[in-house]
Amino acid sequence: MDIAIMIEGQDGLNWERWKRHARMAEDLGFAGLYRSDHFANADGPHLDALELWISLAYLAAETKRIEFGPMVSPVSFRNPVVTAWSAGAVDDLSGGRLHLGLGAGWNVREHAEFGFPLLDLDPRFQRYEEGVQVILTLLRSDEPAAFSGDFYQLDNALMLPRPARRVPIVIGGNGPLRTLPLVAKYADEWNAVYATPQKVRELSAKLDELLANEGREPSDVRRTLMHRVIIGKNEAQLKSKLDGLDVDDLRERAVIFGTPSDVVEQIGAFAEAGIVRLMAQWLDQDDVEGLELLATEVLPQLN
Repeated sequence: MDIAIMIEGQDGLNWERWKRHARMAEDLGFAGLYRSDHFANADGPHLDALELWISLAYLAAETKRIEFGPMVSPVSFRNPVVTAWSAGAVDDLSGGRLHLGLGAGWNVREHAEFGFPLLDLDPRFQRYEEGVQVILTLLRSDEPAAFSGDFYQLDNALMLPRPARRVPIVIGGNGPLRTLPLVAKYADEWNAVYATPQKVRELSAKLDELLANEGREPSDVRRTLMHRVIIGKNEAQLKSKLDGLDVDDLRERAVIFGTPSDVVEQIGAFAEAGIVRLMAQWLDQDDVEGLELLATEVLPQLN
């Protein structure tokens, strides 16, 4: 098990904060730095929302070690052709450190405000699957290729220069009827979201069945988790950070919170469930002390 940091890119992210996140992730020993891809939160005031691919290009050029990527980038407002081209370029620039997380889109507000059709659930997932197919075709076909779908078309399309490596595709979500079948067909990595260790086991077993149906092995898809983490150096600091939150609700959703020893124990339960990377959702982007505590008191106990 290793730990990466996951930032909500629409929740006040600006260049000052992003550069600080990059330095801390790189210098403190975190495995990676991931971020969401949104124009705005689902509700509340508009906040700084740094554009996805510009921010990832910065990581590719200015860091040397950490892996990174979108968690996840919706095809609902990003054309998959442009996404594939951007992903290939950024992965090459980084020396092969991009993990390309893709999603169907869900945030009603941002689609309405910026004029992108979200669609009903069935056509939304049809568009999503087509988008994934287009991206895979362009990233992995060395010959001009065609694709004919209801939403996207390719005709003798070839992306040059060719990516230096096979860019890993990440599909996130817990849905057993729509999401996991897409993981089994197309993904190199499944990212569970806000699931308990028991739920992770159940969904992972379901994924293994679906992979077998696709002629793939369980080891073909790595299992990662995005989950909120709240850490305090002692009970007093933890109580302050939990002020205003429903602690019972946090426990029910298996949110990882506590002092360093508590956090290590809770992360261990997910490791036992088969998770190999925790993407720690860090909602307080200015909690530098918390990130340092996670790095110095938790990371050494996971190695």
